[in-house]
Amino acid sequence: MSRWLLPALALWAVSGGDALPACNYPPRLWCSSWKIAVACQVEKQCPNLHHRAPAANPVSLSLYYESLCPGCAGFLVVQLFPTWVMLRDIMNITLVPYGNAAEKNVSGKWQFDCQHGQEECLGNMIETCLMNQLRDVDQYFPVIFCMESGSSVVDNLAACLKIYAPDTKLADIQACVTGDVGNKLMHQNAQLTAALDPPHKYVPWILVNGKHTDTLQARAQSALFQLVCELYTGEKPDACKDKAILQKTENLCLN
Repeated sequence: MSRWLLPALALWAVSGGDALPACNYPPRLWCSSWKIAVACQVEKQCPNLHHRAPAANPVSLSLYYESLCPGCAGFLVVQLFPTWVMLRDIMNITLVPYGNAAEKNVSGKWQFDCQHGQEECLGNMIETCLMNQLRDVDQYFPVIFCMESGSSVVDNLAACLKIYAPDTKLADIQACVTGDVGNKLMHQNAQLTAALDPPHKYVPWILVNGKHTDTLQARAQSALFQLVCELYTGEKPDACKDKAILQKTENLCLN
């Protein structure tokens, strides 16, 4: 388990959104966001949460990545997840696990060849199926963070589900991974990646508010927290007053 897990959870901030989920979260997460606290009816027991309705469009970040790419894992674990934990009421994220893979249609079914081998293809598929199954970023992103934090993305699945999504059946994720649903979802990821403009040259490939530039990529990889705070045009949340600089990662997996 990554050394970032406990610090990240300790800094868990408020989340926005209109619809409240059912209280299907473990007690350890009840005070992790205002939305969850309200759903579980423990607002009064979570005095450190402050509900803030976003006054402007959230900053959007799209991450095109590979499940076994060290630079991708470094960005997701060290920059993206902690930033999302602290600023998720003013940012939206999109995760597209595919990266430098290739696909071909064989007898009506897609086959994939991944940069770091078939285990990476499996990791990509698992994370894609998690997003499809859990739907809510509040539920699937901690699971993916947990998987990417450990020594084996694929082998971490069961333990991470047990911690962060205990009501999700491992068999349901496995059925998606081995079935037509997962195959079609991964093909969609391939299409999204192929449609990038400009085309990606490496991963992680980062879009900020729908745009990719060398400057945005460098800023996101070195100081994503500060970048999101700067780009948000509404009232800045209290977290944006923190001067801490998150650890820098610059590893890339070239295409």
